[in-house]
Amino acid sequence: MHNARATGAARLEDPWYDALASGWGEADDTDSGPRRARPPAAREVYTEVHGSAAFQEVRRRYRRFAFPAAAAFLIWYLAYVVAATTAPDLMARPVVGALNVAMVAGLAQFATTFLLAWAYARHARLRRDRVALELRWVTQEMMRGRGR
Repeated sequence: MHNARATGAARLEDPWYDALASGWGEADDTDSGPRRARPPAAREVYTEVHGSAAFQEVRRRYRRFAFPAAAAFLIWYLAYVVAATTAPDLMARPVVGALNVAMVAGLAQFATTFLLAWAYARHARLRRDRVALELRWVTQEMMRGRGR
């Protein structure tokens, strides 16, 4: 068995060796071959995409869902906490057997958390994912210098 530590070098067929991560195998600017136009810098590409109508639409759709949903859930949670501290008699009122209003409301907190997560995933899938994926494709093409 070859011991890379003993020799101070890693073998190229070593499964833990990643040539591209170390910078090997990448073209450098010292080649004497024909020069290609450099792709635009990431900052330029992302600034252009950020200003695009498609990106603004994705952000608008996200905000129109996320802010009201977060506000509604926060109000619901605070209502539970306030009711638990200011109206202990109401919260202690039995509903069914040993199950009281506080327990039902606490379980409803969990249920609404899962409901909100499901609604967010559904909204993202139906309203934003396709446009965001197209934006990602456009961005990658721009980074390679092929689009605009």
